Amino acid sequence: MSAPAASPPPLKFKEMLAYGCGDFASVLYWTTFMKYLTYFYTDVFGLALPVAGAFLFWSRSLDGISDVAVGVWADRNESRWGKFRPFLIWGCLPFAIAGVLTFTTPGFIESDSGKLLWAIVTYNFLMIMYTVVNIPYTALMGVMTDDSVTRTRLSSIKFIFAFSAGVVISFALLPMVDALGGKDNPQLGWQMAFVVVGLVAIGFFLVTGFNTRERIHPKIGQTSSLLADFKILITNRPWVVLLSTTLTWILFIALRSSIAPHYFKYYIFNGSEETTLSFLGRDFNFTYLMSTFNGLGQLSSVLGVVVILVIADRFPKRVMFIGLLSLQILCTAAYLFLQPGQIGAIFILEIVGNFVGAPLPVLMWAMYADTADHGEWKSGRRTTALVFSASTMSQKFGWGIAAWVALSILDFSGFVANTAPTPAVTKSLVQLMSIIPSAFGVLAIVLFLFYSLNEKKMAEIKRDLDQRRETENA
Repeated sequence: MSAPAASPPPLKFKEMLAYGCGDFASVLYWTTFMKYLTYFYTDVFGLALPVAGAFLFWSRSLDGISDVAVGVWADRNESRWGKFRPFLIWGCLPFAIAGVLTFTTPGFIESDSGKLLWAIVTYNFLMIMYTVVNIPYTALMGVMTDDSVTRTRLSSIKFIFAFSAGVVISFALLPMVDALGGKDNPQLGWQMAFVVVGLVAIGFFLVTGFNTRERIHPKIGQTSSLLADFKILITNRPWVVLLSTTLTWILFIALRSSIAPHYFKYYIFNGSEETTLSFLGRDFNFTYLMSTFNGLGQLSSVLGVVVILVIADRFPKRVMFIGLLSLQILCTAAYLFLQPGQIGAIFILEIVGNFVGAPLPVLMWAMYADTADHGEWKSGRRTTALVFSASTMSQKFGWGIAAWVALSILDFSGFVANTAPTPAVTKSLVQLMSIIPSAFGVLAIVLFLFYSLNEKKMAEIKRDLDQRRETENA
């Protein structure tokens, strides 16, 4: 009996940091999508609520389909730079250009239909480039190491960088918009802000592209069969369960994130951006209170990910996922009972909720890498990028559905941008920040109970795959 093949050498911390830089760049955009995109399109760009909701739903749904196409492409790509890293190196510049165009409000277009067309073209261009860069970047984690615990640590570092980017956007974006465009020209401010964001993102993507290595490769002689790859994917039961969990978890997160700026502006500030509220001995207007709320939440997320980095090998991933998500659901549901003046309680719930919720995507992406191993173990074929791309597709579907549902509920309640809200509008805002997303969180836990890959099973899979690779390479 042959000895198990030697695993690749442990990842150096420097390479882990280089990998994390890619998510810092990506999340400069993703945090904007999560927290400010609906606000930008309704209150700055000037789209009507139902139009913005439908546009974002269809755009994100179509973009989700492109995730799979890019995943298939990346799995079949071959170059001297590897399969996945070339997408970061060559895709980052057009990605940054697409970001500037998306957050440009064209002054030369006066008709509503013309503005909608501009939004559709530029936003979809941005999301295509986001997909072209981010799907290979995410799949890169699955081929840097085959050790389950190391993957959890690598995923932790990835999300430390991700939430750090969230801190930057949360604290700095709205004030940067004000500084670059002035109070009278927020359209210019958004455009110039994404010139800055684009330049920073290019630098971080290049750090990842030039300072990481791909170590896990498909077996020698593996033929390319799209039909076979999809069959492997949809018959990979742990992946299907994790995908269903991801979709409902994203609805839990996205519903309240999509509506948070509206909650602050129209529930806490009663529709005025100039009104100030006293908090921690200072007077805050909408811009700075919203930025502080998001920024402190993202800072607590960084701390939550640091904790999971320390305890990654001490507790089973399944147990941690269920326990932490349950706590985050409780923090979210509690918003139902808060009044506009209870700023301290609103901030505390956000900080605690983000702290306990931050490890969830860390665990989830590490588990997706495990499902890629499970698929190879069952079928003999490795489809890393397809596993991750089909998974991110569910996230984009979730974000699209969440934006459409949230804006539709607000529209039905009688919401009108930049006017004082009615009681029906404020009631809808409170429910969208509390019990409606919490229901989807509970559903995510129920689905996740059927996930079967534990640490013992992954150790068995790793031993078998190591032996196979040794034999095949010999």
